[in-house]
Order: sequence, then C-alpha cells, then structure tokens
Amino acid sequence: MLLTIDIGNTTTSLGLFEETANKDNTYNLLHRWDISTSLNNTPDEYGSTISNLIGINGYTVEHIKSTSICSVVPSITSTFTKMSEFYFNCSPLVIGTGIKTGINISYDSPRDVGTDRIVDAAAALQLYGGPAIIVDLGTATVFDAIDEKGTYLGGAITPGIEIAAETLFQKGSQLHRVELKAPPQAIGKNTIHSLQSGLLFGFADLIRGMIKRFKSELKNPDTTVIGTGGLVHEINQKENLFDIINPNLTITGLAIIYNLNKN
Repeated sequence: MLLTIDIGNTTTSLGLFEETANKDNTYNLLHRWDISTSLNNTPDEYGSTISNLIGINGYTVEHIKSTSICSVVPSITSTFTKMSEFYFNCSPLVIGTGIKTGINISYDSPRDVGTDRIVDAAAALQLYGGPAIIVDLGTATVFDAIDEKGTYLGGAITPGIEIAAETLFQKGSQLHRVELKAPPQAIGKNTIHSLQSGLLFGFADLIRGMIKRFKSELKNPDTTVIGTGGLVHEINQKENLFDIINPNLTITGLAIIYNLNKN
C-alpha cells in the first residue's frame, strides 16, 4: 500500500491507497486521516500515531510499501522522512525539484511555488483536465490556475478563514469565538450572526470575486472551479462556489505523482 502525507501548517493529512494504479493513473483511496502538525514531535511520536491509525483500520506497518510526501513546513519534512524510513522501511518520494509532476510551471521562480500547490494542480489536471481554478481552503486560502495545456500559471494567497477569525477574536475584546456556519441572513441581528455573516459570507464573496477575476484573465468563463481543503464544506454552505468539491485532492495528487516517478 501507498501512504501519502500532506504536511500543512496546522494539519497533516494522510491517505492510504492501494499500491497499484488504475488504468487512468489514479489510485483507490482506502482511508484518510488528519493529525495535528507539531514542530516538536519526534519521528517516533508521528510514527506511533500513524501506526495506531493504520492498526485501528485492520492493517499493519508491513502493509505500507511506499510513501509520498509534500510539505509547506520544511523544518519537519526530515522528521517525516526519518519516520517513513524507520517505521515503514522505505525512502519517501518527497515532492521538490527534479520530481516529475506532469505539470509545466509558468512562474517567475518555480522554486517559490509551494509543493502542495503543484500537487493540487497535478491532481486537478489528471482528474478533471484544464483549464481549472483550484481553491484550497486551509490555514491560508490559496487560489491556483492551470490552462488547457496543463501549464501552472500561478495564483493568489489570502489569510484563511480560521486565521482571520482567530485574529478578530484576539484583537476584539468584546468578540467571542463562534461556530463557522452560515447565519440566517447577511444582516446579522446579534453579534454571533454578525460574526458568522462576516466570516462565512464575506469569505464566500471574496472567493467568488477572485474566481471571476481568474476566469477573466484565463479568458474562459467555463473554466472548472475545484474546491478543496479542510474548510471547503463550511465556506460552501448555502453558496454555489465550486463545480467540483474534492477534499482529498492533495493526497490523491501525491499518489498520482508517485506513480509518475516510481519507475
């Protein structure tokens, strides 16, 4: 089996896939887990946590034959590499320079593009084709664009909804944390609904506006819009922002890229 590891700033997402790819270069996802990303965890701590998750679902570490990693936290990439080597007895495929992705990158400095963004683009192109706009709702809200030829064009980055909410609660002495769900209407009649309106509807309109701008620059109003990330369902409440919602886009992209590089 193949274990894919998407190391994010807040959460690390894990995907357990069948080792053999399907005819369309995709993999069957067996399980997905999300664990907290911690700069202080050791390879043993991560290894123990992941081994327990695998065991709960009826597998053992011996079932894992390969691992594939992308990371936006370079300081702990080596931690997961060591964990993979010790617990699963395999050297991981770490997405970076020199790795085949199936994506051409049109960016001022290709090395500056986050590997998770390239993995998302590779998955979007393989699964849905281009042109496409990817909106990844995580710690940051990240927009990426690929054209019909499979070229990664670039994108935009804004603070994520949880970062914005946390800053608001920390700086506003009379504001308190609220559940991230859509209120009855945009004009809030109380503080809770006012906060929910600003966070949910405000971010939804930000996303809608950015999608409109991207489509205009791509010169294709029919561009496929793909939503992913841990908050994709929360932000899409009562909205119709995305043509496709795939929370597993990144971990699936890691499996696709692994297949491109395994020979």
